[in-house]
Amino acid sequence: MAAVSRLSAGFVAVLVGYTSSAAIIFQAADAAGATPEQIGSWLWALGIGMGLTSIGFSFYYRHPVLTAWSTPGAALLVTALSGVSLAEAIGVFLFSSALITLCGLTGWFDKLMGWIPQSLASAMLAGVLLAFGLKLFSALEQQAVLVSVMLASYLLGKIYWSRYVIPIALMAGCVLAAASGLVEFDSIRLDIAVPVLTRPEFSMAALVGVGIPLFIVTMASQNVPGMATLRANGYRTPASPLMTWTGITGLLMAPLGGFAYNLAAITAAICMGKDADPDPNKRYQASMWAGGFYLLTGVFGATVVGLFNAFPNELVMAIAGLALLATIGSSLSTALQGESKREAALITFLITASGVSLFGIGSAFWGLVIGGLAHGLLKNN
Repeated sequence: MAAVSRLSAGFVAVLVGYTSSAAIIFQAADAAGATPEQIGSWLWALGIGMGLTSIGFSFYYRHPVLTAWSTPGAALLVTALSGVSLAEAIGVFLFSSALITLCGLTGWFDKLMGWIPQSLASAMLAGVLLAFGLKLFSALEQQAVLVSVMLASYLLGKIYWSRYVIPIALMAGCVLAAASGLVEFDSIRLDIAVPVLTRPEFSMAALVGVGIPLFIVTMASQNVPGMATLRANGYRTPASPLMTWTGITGLLMAPLGGFAYNLAAITAAICMGKDADPDPNKRYQASMWAGGFYLLTGVFGATVVGLFNAFPNELVMAIAGLALLATIGSSLSTALQGESKREAALITFLITASGVSLFGIGSAFWGLVIGGLAHGLLKNN
């Protein structure tokens, strides 16, 4: 039955990833002037690329390595691609992916991750995930009965079937949502995506104005938190090969609409918790299941997005919050354990949880930077 927990964790990770940011991908593609067929190609390229890398990394390292698209990068593209042709946008994607590949090949990212203390990595992870824990309870305002039943199922599951609490809570939520007429089955249609090749064009203005910010945002707001999430959960996966192969994946998939591939943080944490599997050595199978669901989202494109959108948003928020409760607790425990490191870790946690964005770079990066400075100043006191 442990296999059910791993499958459920993989499904929830993909469900949360798509329902929370798929709409941004549509907006980014639309900003580049993509046709409906080309938007389908973007979804195909992203799903296939994320699926293959998630399965490949997880199987090779036996660690729960989950990749994702760059959500901050997509948000950047929504505004930055105004006035940029689709062909030039593809050139930007290739340029950014080439820079990510270079970071992996040179090995500098591995060195950077070696400098981040465990307490700060855990504090950053807790700060990133805090919003999901809070949304679990804020969802009570909109769907009190649905969320209450899911929470009750979770708590009862902890007492009687602790290894299967997330599948139980998810099943209870889905059954109640369907019985209450909250699932919009009309939004689901069979639509298989077809890859569409777009020849790239290279504009210096687009490469500098869009390509470099896309690279920086992807590395700082996605890859740094993603690697820190692995470290916070005790996985010492080498960073450089992950950067290299996500960059290469981007180079291959960019002409089809794969704008950026990077390590996941929030959704990856779902596959790294005890609810995915009590044995840390088997949690990689949850990420492999997520990779399989990614492949399905790529092949069926809008069909899967419609399926995910059919669920009420409160159900998604509730299951994400429940799936991350254990990870938030263990991260806070690790972050605040050592008294000499506690203040720097608390600074990292609060800055990350604040959601502040400076120069287009998210709070997780600034939490690590400012928390790291505090750690260096206070470590001898």
